[in-house]
Amino acid sequence: MPHRCVRILTDGRSGPPCAPTKLIGVGLNYRSHLGGRKLPETPELFYKPPSSLIGDGEAIRIPPDATDVHFEGELVLVIGKMVRNATREQAIDAIYGVTCGNDVSDRNWQRGEKKDLQWWRAKGCDTFAPLGPAIVTGLDYSNLMLETRVNGKVAQRAPTSDLVHDCPSIVSWASRWVTLMPGDLIYTGTPGDTFALQPGDVVEVEIEGIGVLRNPVV
Repeated sequence: MPHRCVRILTDGRSGPPCAPTKLIGVGLNYRSHLGGRKLPETPELFYKPPSSLIGDGEAIRIPPDATDVHFEGELVLVIGKMVRNATREQAIDAIYGVTCGNDVSDRNWQRGEKKDLQWWRAKGCDTFAPLGPAIVTGLDYSNLMLETRVNGKVAQRAPTSDLVHDCPSIVSWASRWVTLMPGDLIYTGTPGDTFALQPGDVVEVEIEGIGVLRNPVV
């Protein structure tokens, strides 16, 4: 069916275009991001709290004591129906639409010398999950060009066809243990290399057919 753009917030408010019960991220899901590490046999999942969500145009805020905050441009899946133990076909049917996301991460808290036991700070701080600008439905998300720019310069560029585990596989795998609810979000992974952001930077994540998610850094 023809794809269409759905803007959930239409009254001028800022904010992300949906209200999830949970955010799931996928790590190491582009070959170009693995850096010689072994391909994961199954999707490597982690949580980001809903409180980390911000919308298009809102500021990514570097939190106190953070020293190595990176961008991660990603395709994000929006779940449209409750799903549990989904087959591949059921997983496809459960994906309502897609949007742009940025899985902001502090590498020091994630994997530095004094890293946390869990990624609760590294990937879960307030403002660490930019999302938007809109949810697009009916789009073939299997081969879209993703590009991340920092201050207008291209930092990442890759097609979603390079995902190690594709979108239906991720949904099916996650739903074996966690019931996915309408509005839940899955950040599907980031390609290539990333680097630290500084106050004053502007990060743009553009995905073919969806639009541009733009967030300043403060």
